[in-house]
Amino acid sequence: MLEAAKYLLTPSKRSNVPPFMVMDVMAAAALLEAKGARVVHMEVGQPAAPAPATAIAAAQAALAHGRIGYTETLGIPSLRARIARHYADIYDLALDPARVVVTTGSSGGFILAFLALFEAGDRVALGNPGYPPYRHILSALGCEPVLIETSAETRWALSAKALIATHRQAPLAGVVVASPANPTGTMMDADTLSRLIAVAEAEGIRVISDEIYHGLDYAFAAETAANFSERALVINSFSKYFCMTGWRVGWMVVPDTLVRAVERLQGNLAISVPALSQVAAEAAFDGRAEMEAVKHGYEENRRILTQGLPKAGLDKFLPVDGAFYLYADISRFSDDSLDFAKRMLNEAHVAATPGIDFDPLNGKHFLRFCYAGSAAEMYEAVERIGGWLSKAPR
Repeated sequence: MLEAAKYLLTPSKRSNVPPFMVMDVMAAAALLEAKGARVVHMEVGQPAAPAPATAIAAAQAALAHGRIGYTETLGIPSLRARIARHYADIYDLALDPARVVVTTGSSGGFILAFLALFEAGDRVALGNPGYPPYRHILSALGCEPVLIETSAETRWALSAKALIATHRQAPLAGVVVASPANPTGTMMDADTLSRLIAVAEAEGIRVISDEIYHGLDYAFAAETAANFSERALVINSFSKYFCMTGWRVGWMVVPDTLVRAVERLQGNLAISVPALSQVAAEAAFDGRAEMEAVKHGYEENRRILTQGLPKAGLDKFLPVDGAFYLYADISRFSDDSLDFAKRMLNEAHVAATPGIDFDPLNGKHFLRFCYAGSAAEMYEAVERIGGWLSKAPR
């Protein structure tokens, strides 16, 4: 009977996914701060700025009105229409609002997308390094994440050539692409993205495009996969450009034939996205001037790090095209990014995320720095890192 009772408390095998390590780093930094230390936070991919004033005002007005209830499963119609208009404004794309689905952040979008597109056992390609929850969610759903190495030869982007080579080894059901990418901040130009989509679809490989960092592009303008195919599934969010991480609201652009499937899934899994967040999200589009000012701040932070970190000793990093990340090579100092990150936090009080969170193969040589804070914090981080590395044993 005791053995049977133990079984009742045993987690399922599908729940045995690795932790999202960045959250562990954040917790360790919080412990230091509780002891009185001042930590420069560069671990979590979260804007330091608040949501647009227009979004906050709209939420306050909705609360003052009283009742906040369920909404339509696919999202408030006016928000879906406003998102569709966004594609006309930014990408010159006429998008039917019926193809827009409002989700609980991009995370909810990935769960819906993977459930709607793939069967248990399907193989789904991911560029490596990449965002950890891609592979963790896929694994929890019974799919097989297939990591494809990227390199300087392709500017650290997933190439059509590498995708097809992997597909020839064993068939792929799908591929997830991201531009700008997390953790690298690198981007795919329009030709590279369109070729990848065309080659994938010709082979029957479904394409999911993670566009959560669109709007935060510095090297060149980001392009949406929706402009190259009506069959590609696009995921975006209000979290990054619009500084609304805690509001947990995003969206998907889905092919016509998948709308009903996604609606059924969302209706059962979540009923609807929080109404207050949707109201705020619609109003956020009227706060773009405010958000552009925030983006200019990221550009300044990017300049501070790309000029300052080489002087501090971290002189090798991937192209810093977009998002608000710098992915730095630390192999000159260590071949254990987890240990390096722990020591840097405890000794220099700068929090960054070890590359093994994003790349189980070569991430031991890299750290991800998020530069979504203030310029003063970036200068302070560079100074602290430089002072620490000058004394650190090689």
